[in-house]
Amino acid sequence: MPEKSAVRSIEREELQAKIEQGDNIVVVEALPPNYYDEGHLPGALNMPHDQVDELAARLIPDKDVEVVVYCANLECQNSVAASQRLAELGYSAVREYEGGKKDWIEGGLPVEK
Repeated sequence: MPEKSAVRSIEREELQAKIEQGDNIVVVEALPPNYYDEGHLPGALNMPHDQVDELAARLIPDKDVEVVVYCANLECQNSVAASQRLAELGYSAVREYEGGKKDWIEGGLPVEK
């Protein structure tokens, strides 16, 4: 079993600051396209957890860029699967936003459609 320590978590406030400051990060929603289309975090890319192998190299060519993966909420395991897989594929700075879209919206923050 892969080591979980390869993926660190990130909290809403830190992620919000990184997005607002225009930090060089890639935000990834690990949900199917229909959920992504309903609303996603600003600038987020859609990479369903079961398509990481097919999409990662095209969507995130730089394996050293900071990648933040999220899904619906704490109960949703898509971001866990996707972030683990990205780490296994050699991405060196993968973080998981465990609260996901639910936490983001509850914090009063905007989503894009």
